[in-house]
Amino acid sequence: MLGQAVQDAINEQIKNELYSAYLYVSMSAFCESGNYPGAAKWLTVQAKEEVGHAMKFYRYIHDRGGQVILQAINQPPTKFQSLLAIFQQALEHERKVTGMINHLYEVAAKENDYATQVLLQWFINEQVEEERNASQNVDQLTRAGDHLPVVLMVDARLGERGK
Repeated sequence: MLGQAVQDAINEQIKNELYSAYLYVSMSAFCESGNYPGAAKWLTVQAKEEVGHAMKFYRYIHDRGGQVILQAINQPPTKFQSLLAIFQQALEHERKVTGMINHLYEVAAKENDYATQVLLQWFINEQVEEERNASQNVDQLTRAGDHLPVVLMVDARLGERGK
């Protein structure tokens, strides 16, 4: 049986993961409008991953006999300064999510919930990958600067995600 403190923390994380998806969809829409189809695709794939993360938590709560309680999701921003700014915000957001997962792990450890700690190890490893990917995108766009041909090359590379 899932303890109340862990269940509440996981329900909060479901909301956070769905907000992440919502944020990436908003970023993708901005990229579509700016004619950056590669970045739009990359962000759409990222949004789908975040929904998958939420559903992994959803399934886990049910598997442990708990109750999923969905919470309101805030509206994400809709305007961004540039392609680089989007990926800088994505990196900042992934670092924030890492902190959330770490906090969730602390709750599970405090409650001696070993099964949840095992589940969260997957998310901890996933966050290492998420931060690395976002950081690489920021680095490449920073190097590209205002050189549109290079920015378009980076955009094309971003569009290869999921092939």
